Amino acid sequence: MKASLLLISLLTAGIAFAAPPAPKSEGIEGKDYKWNAQGGEKSEALNKKGDAKAGEEGYETCGACHLPSGAGRPDGTFPQLAGQHTTVLIKQMADIRAGLRDNPTMYPFAATLTDAQELANVAAYIEKLCIPLDHGHYDSKPGDNMDKNWKAPADTDKRIADGKALYEKECLECHGKNGEGNKEKFYPVIAGQHYKYLLRQMTEIRNGHRRNANPDMVKIIKKYTDDQLISISAYQASLVMPGNMCKPKAGKKK
Repeated sequence: MKASLLLISLLTAGIAFAAPPAPKSEGIEGKDYKWNAQGGEKSEALNKKGDAKAGEEGYETCGACHLPSGAGRPDGTFPQLAGQHTTVLIKQMADIRAGLRDNPTMYPFAATLTDAQELANVAAYIEKLCIPLDHGHYDSKPGDNMDKNWKAPADTDKRIADGKALYEKECLECHGKNGEGNKEKFYPVIAGQHYKYLLRQMTEIRNGHRRNANPDMVKIIKKYTDDQLISISAYQASLVMPGNMCKPKAGKKK
């Protein structure tokens, strides 16, 4: 069993951990920034064949926040990873490790992955996880979809309809009809992602706070209002990606 389990226990218990600070690389704020420039650890990992079985052990580090199922958290703090493209996963892990994407919460965990081969292994394991059936709900009130009595907000149908119109206008070309993304082009799966995570990321990209963002997306998204981003996020969260969905749990006997 890997020592990462001990690390998870320490970090999740809130015990002070003397991790080195994340490095800082020039991102979208720099004049020479080129999105998804190849080279370094990212390219090395992309060129390696991931071993999903070996990646299961490495994923123990990630599972403390993203859950062993890769379902993430409905409150948007941690995204659903299950079913995400390996290229996207490797890029994001490598960007965070290199200081190109700021994520002080994830960095201490990502830094424990040993090398490019382990990045490839973990990505291969995550991609094979089944996609949870109960995912991606529009939720206008913080935390209310965690309640057992939660009900969809009254404006859900309108939000999804408005978001669909906006999505099909400018998002579909890159992210696909079903939000399936594009593995070869490093465009992420967004279908069924947690609503609050989608809204937070799009807002940060629009506002220039996600430093490894694609400038082409920034050009598109910067004109959208907060209200429009809410609708687009609601629609994206409602999409169901065709693929390896988890099997429904057997109902309890009465």
